[in-house]
Amino acid sequence: MARRLMHAIQGGGPTGLKHVEVPVPTPKNDEILIKVEATSLNPVDWKMQKVMLRPSIPGTDVAGEIVDVGPGVKKFEVGDTVVAVLTRLFLSTGGGLAEFAVAKESLTASRPPEISAAKVAGLPVAGLAAHHCLTQLAGIKLDGNIQQKNILITAASGGVGHYAVQLAKLGNAHVTATCGARNIELVKSLGADEVLDYKTPDGAALKSPSGKKYDAVIHCATGISWSTFEPNLSANGKVIDISPSLGSILTYALKKLTFSKKQMALLLLVPKIENLEYLVKLVKEGKLKTVIDSKHPLSKAEDAWAKCIGGHATGKIIVEP
Repeated sequence: MARRLMHAIQGGGPTGLKHVEVPVPTPKNDEILIKVEATSLNPVDWKMQKVMLRPSIPGTDVAGEIVDVGPGVKKFEVGDTVVAVLTRLFLSTGGGLAEFAVAKESLTASRPPEISAAKVAGLPVAGLAAHHCLTQLAGIKLDGNIQQKNILITAASGGVGHYAVQLAKLGNAHVTATCGARNIELVKSLGADEVLDYKTPDGAALKSPSGKKYDAVIHCATGISWSTFEPNLSANGKVIDISPSLGSILTYALKKLTFSKKQMALLLLVPKIENLEYLVKLVKEGKLKTVIDSKHPLSKAEDAWAKCIGGHATGKIIVEP
């Protein structure tokens, strides 16, 4: 008997994407089938498509309702609302830009049905990246019961940045943030103590208006050299690059080799379900919110894709069936 078909987006074609009809996937052992209600785009999605050797369905973040479960699934049942990250090890397996997607049970978190899919769809990659940078690399405890640290967050109105601002404030950090002029008030509303327009001289130099030196930098922008960061760091300050370039990798190696007190750290995200569950809990409690740049129907996924590649979204770009 022929398998049911679904509308999906594959990499390829003159625009980089093409609309296709493909069979609805069947969940295998320890997998669930999700009827996708919202997919959040991340730079990793289009970057992965550039190196894929065969057509594939991009999209790493999904939120929706379970419509089928594979053998061995114990935690979920049909009808549950969830959010999931479609990745194994360090690589995105994709599948989110479609009407249905399969996810590993171990990388899926429950979503309270009263919380819309769009409000949590940005958490799996961007939210987890912000959480990892702050808790594992910057040493911030999100219960706030520590001595205050000074944190700089570049591109603070972007996907990772806007989550990082909110989480850093939960950790009692003093947050200096950079963004474009149009987003200054938004970033302040997320909790930033100081906000710099990155196009001004002080913003380009990353200088805190209060003269503070940064214990850690969550670097979500591009094109900023180590020489710009270094004079603004505290004695043991650390720059955490969320999308490492060749330059930051070389700086990381050099600082390690020379035993410098000021260090470069590189984000290598391994999703952990307990952290995703924690972020969903914060959303439910009203302590964390997703800023939505725009919503696009799956039929016009090219618009969302182009906006993601453009790199100037405020918050998260959402695609809905």
